[in-house]
Amino acid sequence: MEEKIFENRVDLSALNQSVQQIRSEIAKVIVGQEQMVNLLITAILADGHVLIEGVPGVAKTLTAKLLSKVISVNFSRIQFTPDLMPSDVLGTSIFNMKKSEFEFKAGPIFSNIVLIDEINRAPAKTQAALFEVMEERQVTIDGTTYPFEHPYMVVATQNPIEHEGTYRLPEAQLDRFLFKISVVYPALEQEIEIIAGHHQRKGHQAVGEVTAVLSAEQIRNYRLAVQQVHVEANLIRYIAQIIHETRNNPALFLGASPRASVAILNSAKAFAAVSGRDFVTPEDVKYVALPVLRHRIVLTPDKEMEGVTADEVVQQIIDKVEVPR
Repeated sequence: MEEKIFENRVDLSALNQSVQQIRSEIAKVIVGQEQMVNLLITAILADGHVLIEGVPGVAKTLTAKLLSKVISVNFSRIQFTPDLMPSDVLGTSIFNMKKSEFEFKAGPIFSNIVLIDEINRAPAKTQAALFEVMEERQVTIDGTTYPFEHPYMVVATQNPIEHEGTYRLPEAQLDRFLFKISVVYPALEQEIEIIAGHHQRKGHQAVGEVTAVLSAEQIRNYRLAVQQVHVEANLIRYIAQIIHETRNNPALFLGASPRASVAILNSAKAFAAVSGRDFVTPEDVKYVALPVLRHRIVLTPDKEMEGVTADEVVQQIIDKVEVPR
């Protein structure tokens, strides 16, 4: 009897090769932070935006820059400040004296990968300007709609410690981020490697060491491949049960929306593809559930007073829901 050799129904060889190239390029500069890199690659394939949260100096902005370097697409950076206006981000209509008509001058939000540094420093008016941008990948100004080029991804950073001069992000805006990635301090050995690497570069810019390995057309093709990843019906039910539990948990004032269900599905498919599989497992769902849900739920005031975190509640929900066999 011949032994059956398992083969993927979806050809993921080119995708997996590109993923390894991205990891190796980013690893030239970033030490450790495997989960952050994995989630950023997953977000690219799942066509989602990412919010990176961490204290100053843990390479949040640097990682976003490196991501733009490994993909040969346009990149722009916007530093959010308390005096930033929507027109500074989106663009504005300017009167052309020669043509005697108004012309639209596009703002920095018109790019492929947009880094918004310290997103929680801008007021609500400017935050609201991002709603249409992030959900529909377009901007409507003076009755005219301007669609963005493919691919389009917002990578935002914020500092969870400093509160002076910051504004809480609207829940509707948070819900538009596929992932919220929490960046922690490196371990001792990793810190030693970071210091040694900085010393060896002798002042050379780390970003200059990274080369592009992915094109816009490849991203389009890989996203189509990710959509073909197989998901069993019991796993779809598993995702729905996790989301349903967030809406009935006594520790939560606000549960996750149906957008969160779709986000878990899409990111689990992308993570399965990154892992070299054309089918989703319960472990894929568990891996992406925490970064998908941690920013979409709101704790009750008494739980906040007790010092309970969103991560703890989400993990309890994941542990509670029975894993399909």
